[in-house]
Amino acid sequence: MQTPRRLLFTTIGALVWAASWQTGASGSSSAVIDLTPVRLTERTWFFRGALDAVSRGNRGFMSNAGFVVTDDGVVVFDALGTPALGRAMIKAVREVTDQPIRRVIVSHYHADHMYGLTAFRDIGAQIWARGEGRRYLASDGAQRRLVQRRDMLGPWMGDQSPLVPADRWLALPRGERKSFRMGGVEFVLISAGFAHARDDLMLLVPDEQLMFAGDIYAAGRIPFVEDGDTRGWLTAMQQMEDAAPTIVVPGHGRVSRDLDEDIRLTRDYIRFLRQRMRAAVENFVPFEQAYDSTDWSRFADQPAFEAANRGNAYSVYLEMEQAVLE
Repeated sequence: MQTPRRLLFTTIGALVWAASWQTGASGSSSAVIDLTPVRLTERTWFFRGALDAVSRGNRGFMSNAGFVVTDDGVVVFDALGTPALGRAMIKAVREVTDQPIRRVIVSHYHADHMYGLTAFRDIGAQIWARGEGRRYLASDGAQRRLVQRRDMLGPWMGDQSPLVPADRWLALPRGERKSFRMGGVEFVLISAGFAHARDDLMLLVPDEQLMFAGDIYAAGRIPFVEDGDTRGWLTAMQQMEDAAPTIVVPGHGRVSRDLDEDIRLTRDYIRFLRQRMRAAVENFVPFEQAYDSTDWSRFADQPAFEAANRGNAYSVYLEMEQAVLE
């Protein structure tokens, strides 16, 4: 494993990234993004995206990803939100090590975590994900999201479809684990069931006492709960705590070294949504009335609140309707 001098001085929380426009021989413009990974342990690095919602301003870089260098190849966790970001990740990995990128683990098939898969597919890396991800890829929602992101992030999306299926679809019901080894390092895949998404998957690296958690929580930001299963979500957060990692890389926000403190916002917010929306359903209060009468001040100053909260509340309202009927 080769470690350039500049990475020896990288400190936790430091991330430098820049974007520049380059003009090719054909005269067309393409967006190139440079990423600098943050070193977490001897073998692990991560890329930290912006805390706000996706925009042209952040060029789609608003989620986290990472990688683990072994003596026989690199395991990557998530591929970020555009093909340009995927290519930037590969370039950054190659500046850290000569080991080939052999495998990409997908936390879940949402745009901000997997549109970069095209770049990894092109270099022959094997993509692993939970089988439930196929349902999303085949959905109308996946096509609508692709149109929306191409419109917003066109320069960084390119011409290839970023809807890349896994090479290996894993059958992992909620709570089940699957271990594999590469280059002397043990990896443990942990199914989070249906929490944020139907195909939520976490990656534990026991020797490094580190976990990549995907969107099971967001450190310092309101989570996007829409279309999630909040009961399963609370269970998944308990699973994460039970694994007892020392370092956790969430899907969004800062790296956690005090997990109990850093998951509090996500846990409290989900519990608040469930309590308020269930009370409304049980008392036959229409959603708009329930939403407008709720005091959101506890969460209103958090990043992504404006972008996420109404959709979150409506999704949980529908979930509570179903729960009451059952």
